[in-house]
Amino acid sequence: MKIIAVYSAKGGVGKTATSVNLAYTAAKSGNRVLLCDMDSQGAASYYYRIKPKKKFNRSKLLNGEFYGFIRGTDFDGLDLLPAHFSFRNLDIAINDTNREKNRIVLKALLAPLAEEYDIVFLDCPPNVTLLSENIITAADCVVVPVVPTTLSLLALEQLLKLVKKVAAKKKKILAFFSMVERRKLMHTSIMDKYREYPIFMQTYVPFMAEIEKMGLYRRPVGSTQRKSVAAQAYELLWQEIVERRLTK
Repeated sequence: MKIIAVYSAKGGVGKTATSVNLAYTAAKSGNRVLLCDMDSQGAASYYYRIKPKKKFNRSKLLNGEFYGFIRGTDFDGLDLLPAHFSFRNLDIAINDTNREKNRIVLKALLAPLAEEYDIVFLDCPPNVTLLSENIITAADCVVVPVVPTTLSLLALEQLLKLVKKVAAKKKKILAFFSMVERRKLMHTSIMDKYREYPIFMQTYVPFMAEIEKMGLYRRPVGSTQRKSVAAQAYELLWQEIVERRLTK
């Protein structure tokens, strides 16, 4: 089982759209996929039209009693663990565990899923906390959406410092440019400068109304019969992730 976290300390960079569409693409490729919505706002859960059961909460998650709350989606091979509002305090709860082990809490919780799933995606909240340290430690690959702006690049730098702090391998970080508008000079100049760095994938996802409208249609962009440019971008992104991190 491979764990792929979609993470950035900066909000509004396309994390949830990336998580939702990569999970769908991976399942469509024949993998058994679980998408874990770790963000208390529950956007990924909303896109898949799934609400958590009333008895599900942060305590159930941290006690390893969450397996019965995993729900099937409308798509073959793709399940979802919905978010709960109590997830907003996950960091506090994790911090109450043994200090030497609190960075591996999430990794230990996810380990038993290897019998059921090939790939687990984590849609992560935008912060730099103990939960972030758990996510980096647990993930085999951390996919980082970066809008071609200075603040988004700063968030990537902060992530790399966090990776060093938790003694994780830098090579597990894979960044890509998200919400790209090529008519903007800043976007094109930043991409030209940074795309040659090994940490960046060559695939980028343009800013498209089709992706923004996911909130209206509540489904992945590639799940309809019509040809989708956005879906093609996520398919290329998934192929590059597989080639660069999952086949080595």
